[in-house]
Order: sequence, then C-alpha cells, then structure tokens
Amino acid sequence: MNKEVKLDMSHVLASDKDWWRGAVIYQIYPRSFQDSNGDGIGDLRGIVDRMDYIASLGVDAIWISPFFTSPMKDFGYDVSNYCDVDPMFGSLADFDAVAFV
Repeated sequence: MNKEVKLDMSHVLASDKDWWRGAVIYQIYPRSFQDSNGDGIGDLRGIVDRMDYIASLGVDAIWISPFFTSPMKDFGYDVSNYCDVDPMFGSLADFDAVAFV
C-alpha cells in the first residue's frame, strides 16, 4: 500500500521555535502499533500505513519509541546501534518513508 501524506511544518518551525510547547504529540510504540507484514510485530511500515489516521487526530508531531538495533532485553530501550533499524521493525528505507511522509 503506497500512501503519500504530506505534512509541511516548515512555516511553523521557521516562525515559532517553541511550537512544541502547545503541541499535541502522539507517541507510537512501533512493536504494538501496526503490523504490516503479518509477523505479529508492529513495524515502521505500519506507521506509514496509518499516517492518514494519525493526521486525522489533529496531532502536531509524532514521537516514536526506540526502533533501533537492540538485543531486546529491555524491549528496545537497550539500543546497540543508533544508526540502524532493528530488522523486526523494518529497514532504513522504511524509516525514510516515515520521516518523509
């Protein structure tokens, strides 16, 4: 499923550096949010697939809980590589799809 939702916040960021103080921020724990490939674990592609829903809530930003490479002894908070996506959550290309929606 290829959805393209464009949220252009550049005008807000340029004019109000404290935008976040009154913003509605929606936190997503990827592991349980949306499974896009049927393996029972939520993933980054699931976030992309639900971006229309998230936008419909009127949120200003999303906060994504850790999805980096991890031994998963602490459900992803024990990050072992901040520069890569844990394969259970997808790939760097999937993260790009989230970041550039």
